[in-house]
Amino acid sequence: MIGRLRGIILEKQPPEVLIEVNGMGYEVAMPMTCFYELPDNGQETIIFTHFVVREDAQLLYGFNHKQERALFRELIKVNGVGPKLALAILSGMSAIEFVQAVEQGEIKTLVKLPGVGNKTAERLIVEMKDRLKRLGGDILSLNQHPNTPMMPLYGDTNAIESEAISALIALGYKPQEASKMISKLIRPDVDSETLIKEALKAAL
Repeated sequence: MIGRLRGIILEKQPPEVLIEVNGMGYEVAMPMTCFYELPDNGQETIIFTHFVVREDAQLLYGFNHKQERALFRELIKVNGVGPKLALAILSGMSAIEFVQAVEQGEIKTLVKLPGVGNKTAERLIVEMKDRLKRLGGDILSLNQHPNTPMMPLYGDTNAIESEAISALIALGYKPQEASKMISKLIRPDVDSETLIKEALKAAL
C-alpha cells in the first residue's frame, strides 16, 4: 500500500500530477480542490495517497491532508460511488463544502456534480451522515486555502482551453458539456487552473 509520497513535482496536467520520488515518477490523480494548492513544478510536495488496484490498472489518488483522504475513503464505500465519482465530487466542492451539503441535506447542490443523480445524492446524504460522525470534527478543522496562488499557465488560448476541457472530461463531464462550460469563461488573460476552478464553481 502506498500511503504517502514526498517528492518533486515534474508535471501538472489537471487533474493529474507527476511526482518524482527517489528517481521514480508517480502519476497521481487529485481532486481539483487539492490540485489548486500544489506548489509549482520543480518544488517539493507531500501528499497522502490512496492506492487502487484493478484488473486493468493500478491507480493512485492524492490529497493534501489526511482528512481529505479519509473523506474520499468513506465516499467510495457508498453504494454506486467509485473512485472516479468521488474524485469528481471533491473536485466540484471542497471537503468542508461537501460536509455542509450532506449535513444540510442539499440534494439540489449535489446533483449539479457530474455523475450524481437524485438517487445517488440521496444515498450520499443518508449514508455519509453517519460516516461523517465517525470522522468527528476532523474535516471541519481543515485549514482550507481557496485563494492559494496558482502556477501561471498563460500561453496559447487554444491549448489552455483544450487542457481545461480535458480536465473536466476526466472528472466525469461529457465532452459537449465540458466544451460549453469552458467556452463561456475563456479569455486571453486566464490560466488553465483558474479556468477549471471557475467552471466547476459555475456548475454549482
